[in-house]
Amino acid sequence: MTTWTIGIIGGSGLYQIDALEDAQWIRVNSPFGEASDEILCGRIGPVRVRFLPRHGRGHRVAPSELNVRANIDALKRAGCTDILAIGAVGSLREELPPGRFVAVDQFIDRTKGRPSSFFGTGMVAHVSMAEPVCPRLSAMAADAVEAAGGTVVRGGTYLAMEGPQFSTRAESHLYRQWGADVIGMTAMPEAKLCREAEMPYALLGMVTDYDCWREDAAFVEVSQVLEQMHANGAIARQAVERFIAALPEVREPTPLDTVLDHALITAPDARDPAVLAKLDAVAGRVL
Repeated sequence: MTTWTIGIIGGSGLYQIDALEDAQWIRVNSPFGEASDEILCGRIGPVRVRFLPRHGRGHRVAPSELNVRANIDALKRAGCTDILAIGAVGSLREELPPGRFVAVDQFIDRTKGRPSSFFGTGMVAHVSMAEPVCPRLSAMAADAVEAAGGTVVRGGTYLAMEGPQFSTRAESHLYRQWGADVIGMTAMPEAKLCREAEMPYALLGMVTDYDCWREDAAFVEVSQVLEQMHANGAIARQAVERFIAALPEVREPTPLDTVLDHALITAPDARDPAVLAKLDAVAGRVL
C-alpha cells in the first residue's frame, strides 16, 4: 500500500490546473531527451499532482514531434504512481457528438516512426497491451466527468493516427469499419510507454468534432475544434479536481505496478550497461 502521486497529461484543451496548491514548475531531466515542458508540481488536498502539458505551454510541439519517451520518463522520475491523460478526439460515431467525453479502453495504433518502447537492443522486454488502460483509474475518471456535469461514455476504441493532417474521407470510413469510435494523434505510444514504466494509465477523450466520414457535413477545421475545446476544457479541469478529491486515502496495489516482473527477456550477462543506465527510472525496480 502507498500514497497516490497522480500524473496529469494535459492535451489540447487542458493546459493548466487551477486548483493546484504550492505549485511550481520544475525541470526534470531525462536520458531520453527533452520533455515537452517542465512539470508543474503541487498538490490538491493531500494528493501530490504532477502536471505535464503534452504539447508544451502555448501548444508548441506537433503530435509527430512529441518526445513521448522523455515525457513518460520525466513523470516517472517525478514520482508518479498513476497517469490520467486528457486529449481532444474526433468522433467516428453518430452517437458521440461534440462535447461528449469517452473513457477510452482500447486502441488501434496507426502511428509511424515514433519510438514506442523504452527497451530495445541491449535490453529486450515485452509487456502485454491486451487491456491497455487501468480499469480502476478509468472508472474513477468517468465518475469524475459525471460529477463535473459532463456526459461520458464508458469504453471506446481510440484510433491513433500520425497527423498532423486530419484524415481523408476514405480513411475515416475505413476506421469506422475497423470498429474505432474516436480518433486522435497522441495517445500512442503514450499508453504503451506508461505500461512499460509500470504506471497505470487512463485516458479521457474530449470529443471536439465529427471526423470527415459524414458525407453531408463540413470538413474538420481548427477553428471549430478550438471552440469546442474551450467548452470541453472547463469540464475537464473540474473533472480532474473531482477525480483527485475522490481518490481513496490509501492506494492499493494493482498488477499493473509489477508488469515488468515477467517481461524482461535479455539474459543478465547480455544486458548493455549503457541501456540499463537509461532505464534506471522506468525499470530500475527490476534491473
